[in-house]
Amino acid sequence: MLTAFARAFKTPDLRKKLLFTLGIIVLYRLGAHIPIPGVSYENVQICLDQAKTNSGLFGLVNMFSGGALLQITIFALGIMPYITASIILQLLTVVIPRLENLKKEGQSGTAKITQYTRYLTVALAILQGTGLVATARSGALFSSCQVGSEIVPDQAIFTTVVMVLTMTAGTAVVMWLGELITDRGIGNGMSILMFISIAAGFPSALWAIKQQGSLADGWIEFGVVILVGLFMVGLVVFVEQAQRRIPVQYAKRMIGRRSYGGTSTYIPLKVNQAGIIPVIFASSLLYIPALVAQFSGSTSGWATWIEKHFVKGDHPYYMVTYFLLIVFFAFFYVAISFNPEEVADNMKKYGGFIPGIRAGRPTAEYLSYVLNRITWPGSLYLGLIALVPTAALAGFGANQNFPFGGTSILIIVGVGLETVKQIESQLQQRNYEGFLR
Repeated sequence: MLTAFARAFKTPDLRKKLLFTLGIIVLYRLGAHIPIPGVSYENVQICLDQAKTNSGLFGLVNMFSGGALLQITIFALGIMPYITASIILQLLTVVIPRLENLKKEGQSGTAKITQYTRYLTVALAILQGTGLVATARSGALFSSCQVGSEIVPDQAIFTTVVMVLTMTAGTAVVMWLGELITDRGIGNGMSILMFISIAAGFPSALWAIKQQGSLADGWIEFGVVILVGLFMVGLVVFVEQAQRRIPVQYAKRMIGRRSYGGTSTYIPLKVNQAGIIPVIFASSLLYIPALVAQFSGSTSGWATWIEKHFVKGDHPYYMVTYFLLIVFFAFFYVAISFNPEEVADNMKKYGGFIPGIRAGRPTAEYLSYVLNRITWPGSLYLGLIALVPTAALAGFGANQNFPFGGTSILIIVGVGLETVKQIESQLQQRNYEGFLR
C-alpha cells in the first residue's frame, strides 16, 4: 500500500490531483472552524466544555459536519443536506415516471437529476439552518449549559436571516468543493468530504475515552477500544468485499461474417447491497419523536416516556427499535435499487442466461430468491455494527462520539476502500507497459 502511494506521488498528473484534493480538504476543515455572524463564540466554547458528551439529537448531523454543527460555524450543516437530497431523489426516481425516464437517458438525464439534487440541497439547507438557529436561540442546543440561551445574544430578525443565509451559502460551498474533487481531484468528492468529517472527530473521541477511564489512568480502556476498533475494521472490510457472483453465459451470434458473444461473466451481488443508507434512514426516523418531544416543551406522559426511552439511545426499547428499522430499511432499499425483472429482461435482450435457469421470468425469480437470501445476513450485520456505539455507552461509559462502530466505521472503511481502488486503477492506466515498450 505504501509503495502504491509513493508511486502515485511520483506520477506528475496524479500527484497534482492528490495535492489538489488535499488543498480542498484543508479549506473544508478551515471553514468548519469559522463561526457564523451573530453567534457568541466564547459562550459556544463554554457550553462545549461543559457538555462534551452531550451531542443530543444532533449527533448524526454533527458527525457528518466534523463537529462543526455544535460550534455553529459556516459549514455547520456540512454535507448532510446533500446526502438527504440525494437519497430523496433516488427514492423519487422509483415513484415519479419523469425522473425514471431521465435516469434511462444516460449522461444527459443524470446531469438533469444532479441539477435537481442541487436545488433540493439548497432548500433543505435553508430548512435545517432555520431549525438550527431557532434551537440555538432557544437554548435547547445545549440544554445542560448555563449560558445556553446566550449563544445568540442578538435576537433580531435581520441577524437570524443573516445566520440562515450564511449556513445555506456554506452548504453550497461544501457541495461545490465536493464536485471540484470529483472533477479535478481523485474522484468521489462528497464521499471524501464525508470521510474527512468523520475522521476529524476520532482523535478527540479516543482521548476522551482515555480520560474517562479508571484503569491505569484510562490506558487499559484506551487499548481495549483500539483492539475492538481493529476487529471492527477487519469485519467491515470482510463483509463489504463479500459478494455472491451469479454466472452469466452469453450465446454466440453470427452477424454477417463476424461472431459476437459466447463470453462468460457474472452478476456481483454484494452481501451489504444497501450500503450505509438503512442506518441513516433508521437514525433519522428515530430522531423525529425525540425532536417533537423536545420542541413541544410538554411535561405530559408521552413526552416524558419518549425522553426516557428514545433520547439517550442506550435503552433496550431504543436498541430493539433501531435494529428492526435497519433490517426493514435494508430490504426496502435493496428492493427499490435492484430490479430483478429489469436485469432479467436486459440479459434476455442481449442473449444472456444463467446456466441451468431459463431466460425471462424464471431468471427474475431466481435473482430475487438469491437477493433475499443474501440480504438477511447483510441487514443483520448492519444492525449489529450500528449497535456497537450503544453497547459502548453502556459498557465503557464512553461518549456519544464513540468512534469505532455504527455509521462512522461503515463510511470510513467504505470510502477508504473505494478511494484506494480509484488510485490503484489510475496507476495501472499510467504504468501499463503492454507487450511493446
